[in-house]
Amino acid sequence: MKKRLLFSYALLLVLLTLAGRASAQILTVTGRVTGTGGSAQPGVTVLQKGTTNGTSTDSEGRYSIGVPAAATLVFSAVGAASQQVAVDGRTVLDVRLLDAATDLSEVVVTGSRATEGRSNILTTAPVDVISAREIKLFAQTDVSQILTYVAPSFQSSRQTISDGTDHVDPASLRGLGPDQVLVLVNGKRRHSSALVNINGTVGRGSVGTDLNTIPNASIKRIEVLRDGAAAQYGSDAIAGVINIQLGA
Repeated sequence: MKKRLLFSYALLLVLLTLAGRASAQILTVTGRVTGTGGSAQPGVTVLQKGTTNGTSTDSEGRYSIGVPAAATLVFSAVGAASQQVAVDGRTVLDVRLLDAATDLSEVVVTGSRATEGRSNILTTAPVDVISAREIKLFAQTDVSQILTYVAPSFQSSRQTISDGTDHVDPASLRGLGPDQVLVLVNGKRRHSSALVNINGTVGRGSVGTDLNTIPNASIKRIEVLRDGAAAQYGSDAIAGVINIQLGA
């Protein structure tokens, strides 16, 4: 009787050992991951749940991974809902991932021509916007002198004993001539002056626009465009564009 009992215990121990080995057996699981339309899904992460054992699908959506027979595989990808699939001793697992429904938050886009004054030499959008409030901060009555203070690329200097430029200050952007600056008032081209700079002044031989004929009290804001921001205006704006917005 005792021998039979010992034999039964020994047999049970052997069976338990074999069962443990069977459960710990490593299987090579292969398969293909497709999307909602049946197309191959490359770059899908295939991970054994609870471990760092994982792989990813190739360009055809195929994968191969070694896991225990009782493991669970987690399939995940950007824009798709993750799935968990139990191996259950299988060696081939094909999975179809469904698209994940995500709601995008509201996006607000603002332009570079803000109503408040902004002047930044290093800005990627080379536009200087000078508001009426900024204009009032300077004790100047001429528009050309105000722009000299607030626009880094604008230059205008008063001339003496040099024909009509005593009254019409030649204005330039980026050191180029006055006739290469396009002046707009409310988006429309401003006419040039009748004065030809013939003496030794800035822009000799050119005809510029007299900015000082525009009263600064009526200005709502001034926009100075240069480089790429003035490209849409063509060859008339080689130096840049000065757009003066007047109040109603």
